[in-house]
Amino acid sequence: MKSTVIGMDIAKLVFQLHTVDPHSGEIIRTKLRRAAVLPFFAQHAPALVAIEACGSAHYWARQLRALGHTVRLLAPKSVRPFVRANKTDAADAQAIWTAVQQPEAHLVAMKTEAQQAILTLHRMRAQLLKFRVMQANALRGFLYEFGTVLPAGHAALAKAWPAALAGLVEQLPAMLIDSLREQWLRVQQMDAEIAKLERRLASALRANEQCQQLAAIPGVGLLTATAAVATIGDASTFKSGRAFAAWLGLVPRQTGTGGRVRQLGLSKRGDIYLRTLLMHAARAIIARSTRSPWVTGLLQRRPYNVAVAALANKLARTIWAVLAHQRTFDPAAFNAAYTID
Repeated sequence: MKSTVIGMDIAKLVFQLHTVDPHSGEIIRTKLRRAAVLPFFAQHAPALVAIEACGSAHYWARQLRALGHTVRLLAPKSVRPFVRANKTDAADAQAIWTAVQQPEAHLVAMKTEAQQAILTLHRMRAQLLKFRVMQANALRGFLYEFGTVLPAGHAALAKAWPAALAGLVEQLPAMLIDSLREQWLRVQQMDAEIAKLERRLASALRANEQCQQLAAIPGVGLLTATAAVATIGDASTFKSGRAFAAWLGLVPRQTGTGGRVRQLGLSKRGDIYLRTLLMHAARAIIARSTRSPWVTGLLQRRPYNVAVAALANKLARTIWAVLAHQRTFDPAAFNAAYTID
């Protein structure tokens, strides 16, 4: 017997369900308060529950799966075409119900609590980096108004700061000097907090076999390995390495008509954070490693950034192969895209 399909639009307080009775064809719309969601599904027969992948979606997916239901998380782009002109909770739930039954629906792998914890540490670190950049740029701007030019880059700023501030002690009011010192102290505190988060990520890498397997890939370090495992979730969600690279936005956009197809720049779809890490890894490999004939030839034919994107695409496919096939990285099977000194 075919399982009942339920489309569920989640929110903070009110949840909207949409289903169709498989026998009578009756459309059933149910509105639930947050506290009533789990009791409702605990008494409901096992069903296929579809949820749009958004805030708290993974939490509810884990809870419903524990109650014996089959849960599918849908990418928002798969749901949007089925939303009616007037967007309401009921319309969203109906769109989710319709989208999950389409053969081309894009699914999102359900993440575990451990994977979400790793991603949270990454988000905290990225936020602290932004704050540090803002504070450092503000200090450069403040001192520039008084004729002192500080170098770009955090390491260079940290080296030049003591001498620069000492040269302004006699020139500026004491209240301003004290305020500048306090702001620099905040920058140093953020350095310590970033280092603390990185130590926790390193501990998570040592405790996770998949992260260790990815860290063996040249160019993939602590941040990329932990972020990839936590972001991908279940690698079998993607049919191939190319599908994973396309999900990350590391393949060209296409447009065409009349049988003629043109390839444009990178699509830049998917997870921005992981794509950025892979692009940085590719740049580091090209800049610091012994270039293979493949990389050298690519650089001769195409611009530098195109070669970086191509190598990032290759790294993404390699990461998927290691996770999907559950095997260690084999340099010989990598077709020698690059070599390390």
